[in-house]
Amino acid sequence: MTGELIVTIVRHGDTFEMGEPPRRIGARTDLPLVANGLAQARALGAAFAGETFDRVLAAPLQRTRATAEAILADRMGAPDLSTADWLTEIDHGPDEGQREEDVLARIGHAALDAWDSAARAPDGWIVDAERRLAGWRALWAQGAGRVLIVTSNGAARFALLSDAGLQRQAAALPSLKLRTGAYGTIVREAGALRLLGWDQRP
Repeated sequence: MTGELIVTIVRHGDTFEMGEPPRRIGARTDLPLVANGLAQARALGAAFAGETFDRVLAAPLQRTRATAEAILADRMGAPDLSTADWLTEIDHGPDEGQREEDVLARIGHAALDAWDSAARAPDGWIVDAERRLAGWRALWAQGAGRVLIVTSNGAARFALLSDAGLQRQAAALPSLKLRTGAYGTIVREAGALRLLGWDQRP
């Protein structure tokens, strides 16, 4: 584990049209990007235009792959897109596909707050936290370079919990959540991980 590693973590673009009631969508619901989601992905591509990525990883769902492909679309010599199951969205169990108001009625605001502040999963959700933490830790241990990750809100937050130093830095954030079309950046310098930003949009 030597040299500087820069990891840009992106949440996929929108999968619901403007004005459409949001629903809890996870690993069992493979939705495509809507027009605004594609526009978000293109905006990310423009924002990252001056950056060269050595590796690109995405969850295998179409919303994450399409976001990554749009970011890379106008790049000459971009690396091939690879997929990783540990980046896939969580399974929302009985709340999969349900409207947000119905999810809140079942689990309550306190449970949702615990998920967004500490990644403590509500009853019935299938998160597989240890596998996700292991995936992020293996990433931090790789060689130097720039890596683009395109994933989901449920998977991205475990990056912040995978290292004690990142946990301390993330404690200052209002939430572990990434909005659609938003990104965060984590850098490894001299063996230490540093959070440069989180939940930023172009």
